[in-house]
Amino acid sequence: MKLTILGGGGFRVPLVYGALMMDRAEGRVTEVVLHDLDAGRLSAVARVLAEQAAGVPDAPAVTATTDLDEALTGADFVFSAIRVGGLEGRANDERVALAEGVLGQETVGAGGIAYGLRTVPVAEDIARRVARLAPDAWVINFTNPAGLVTEAMSRHLGDRVIGICDSPVGLGRRIARVLGGNPKEAWIDYVGLNHLGWVRGLHIAGRDELPRLLADPDLLGSFEEGKLFGVDWLQSLGAIPNEYLHYYYFNREAVRAYQQAEKTRGAFLRDQQAHFYEAVAAPGSKALDVWDRTRAEREATYMAENRETAGAGERDADDLSGGYEKVALALMRAIARDERTTLILNVRNRDTLAVLDGDAVIEVPCLVDANGAHPVTVAPLPDHATGLVCAVKAVEREVLAAAESGSRTTAVKAFALHPLVDSVNVARRLVEGYTEVHPGLAYLK
Repeated sequence: MKLTILGGGGFRVPLVYGALMMDRAEGRVTEVVLHDLDAGRLSAVARVLAEQAAGVPDAPAVTATTDLDEALTGADFVFSAIRVGGLEGRANDERVALAEGVLGQETVGAGGIAYGLRTVPVAEDIARRVARLAPDAWVINFTNPAGLVTEAMSRHLGDRVIGICDSPVGLGRRIARVLGGNPKEAWIDYVGLNHLGWVRGLHIAGRDELPRLLADPDLLGSFEEGKLFGVDWLQSLGAIPNEYLHYYYFNREAVRAYQQAEKTRGAFLRDQQAHFYEAVAAPGSKALDVWDRTRAEREATYMAENRETAGAGERDADDLSGGYEKVALALMRAIARDERTTLILNVRNRDTLAVLDGDAVIEVPCLVDANGAHPVTVAPLPDHATGLVCAVKAVEREVLAAAESGSRTTAVKAFALHPLVDSVNVARRLVEGYTEVHPGLAYLK
């Protein structure tokens, strides 16, 4: 089976390859094709994978190419993990937004809109090429903003594109662990959009254990989200929010922390990864060791400003191992082998949430089999969550409309309607600022 990874020179590709090597079952991936526009990054990651595969019998064969059509032709699965504009683009997204006093995070607020405006045209081109060159392939989208990009690609691929994120899985795992349950046996009642969802229940052996957690302040304050949001706020909500909702519930504090930080997250990753690729290219370097050290630092500093603002301290060691590659492989196995499972995924709504239309991509538990991912019926959202979900989905639709029409006016509307952008004039200045620093936004007229 052939797996093509778009963004194959990306830093997290070795996580995927490591998971692939552990799969010894019939029907496993035997061929991995890495595609990237940067030949140097491709070469560096290929070196890491070669060291991972050393001594591993029947490790998947790896090839690399900068030719997109070559990479897609004949693929059974496509992992899309591109970053349009690179980490320099992400750093610029943050800088332009913070100069206006609003959030520039890569998926939330102004930064997420700018990233989406750059990425949607490229993602749609990829989707059209997949439909032409690998019509039977399934696309698993890692590219952020994951829900928005998945929706854009679904206009060309229908239900054969599925978005993934490890945040809901990690949240459910932490809740189950603190309640003394086995995360693999827990049913997570989770619903929302990507990076905008809530756990409303966690069922172990048929019993919802979330009320027990919410009623126990010591237990509730003992894990990441309890420390991040505070016990009182979680008890007020009656649910456990995805960590990214910290940007909404504590927006002023988050913006101030980002403005005061020595480097934004994007600038930190830009510099860290530049050092990584340089170190791997050095003669005699041990590529895998360099990658391991860099990954550990990356995971430990994740959302550091938010944790500092909340006084949440260091991340738990159990949360430093990532997990998105495990979700992706579980999804791929379920489809390829009809190994039926339940995963929280980004898929078209159909009739799951009545407040959104059927084509809107949402993030919910799905039953997965050989025919794809099927969203599970969920209870309606409470009013406070419905308001946020509808507002952010409306913004996503304006981003899609701007990408399709090239309308600068529509792009301004997308920024101005976002709950974390507080002025139409700010929205206009954001569009001006982003079009100045991003060549990929030159299509906005």
